[in-house]
Amino acid sequence: MFRKQTHKQTLENLSTSVILLDERLCIDYMNPAAEMLLEATIKRLKLCGVEQWLTSDPDELAVLKASIHSGHPYTRREAKLITFSGRELTVDYSVNPLPLQNSPMLLIEIQARDRLLRIEREEELLSHHAATRNLVRGLAHEIKNPLGGIRGAAQLLERELEDESLHEYTHIIIEEVDRLRNLVDRLLGSHKLPKLEQVNIHAVLERVCALVNAECAGQIELHRDYDPSIPEFTGDSERLIQAVLNIVRNAMQSLQENAVVAPKISLRTRAKRQVTLGSERHRLVCCLDIIDNGPGIPPEILNTVFYPMISGRADGSGLGLSIAQSIINQHHGLIECSSAPGCTRLTLNIPLE
Repeated sequence: MFRKQTHKQTLENLSTSVILLDERLCIDYMNPAAEMLLEATIKRLKLCGVEQWLTSDPDELAVLKASIHSGHPYTRREAKLITFSGRELTVDYSVNPLPLQNSPMLLIEIQARDRLLRIEREEELLSHHAATRNLVRGLAHEIKNPLGGIRGAAQLLERELEDESLHEYTHIIIEEVDRLRNLVDRLLGSHKLPKLEQVNIHAVLERVCALVNAECAGQIELHRDYDPSIPEFTGDSERLIQAVLNIVRNAMQSLQENAVVAPKISLRTRAKRQVTLGSERHRLVCCLDIIDNGPGIPPEILNTVFYPMISGRADGSGLGLSIAQSIINQHHGLIECSSAPGCTRLTLNIPLE
């Protein structure tokens, strides 16, 4: 009896989800980790067939039934599992037959892959963004150095030209050099140190909404869904306004250029606990969702949308999202993106510690 209680306590304290199926593929036991993963209790899932929470694939069900009789274990990698609430998860699971005396059973061990895949994706995004920013900064400095010489030479040449009709050409040189210098300055980003102060994220959003309303003359609906429990945090409010404005303005321009019927941009804030961003785990994070009902980001640039000079618009500079990502990175956060026609979502994750 003591050993049985010890075994049960061990199973219930595992972080791995463990489920025991009987010969009819109905749940006989599941530990708390499995209940959390499937978002339902054992009492509720006992009434459901395995096809309602593990797989509805007839071939996979046939393999399960064959395994319980043949005694052959097997493993599935990155399989899709549907929770009781209908949420799709990516999991690895192992099936091990248990040849018990009364009746054979199946022991299923499930490990969620979504969190690991998300961490890997975020680390890759942060690494690529840092490498790209370093490359761009190096190229920008190399470009900026000779621009001053070209501009100075054009000014000296203009003084030497007696024919004023030729000054038009030196003016073109100077104007184009200035345009390139401004572009390089934007690539390099601000040289000023962040002005750290207590920031209210909703004050930042209200400022952005006021600016966007003035630009679009109220033609786009701005829907606010705020969580008032989010505390203030230390940051640079001006830079955060710039980051959010860059994203909202991108959405606004996409809606206008594609003549979307009933254009709408939603701003949604939520506080989330124990969130991993890259390789760091944060106790409390402000998650700001910026959602629009536009045509979406082209699939071919979705994975590179935060790189400099990448834009889905013909006249876009491709710097807005790159600068926004840099600003959120300075606040130890991360911007994530998902897009489909009718719903493009950019999520700004900002740690609140």
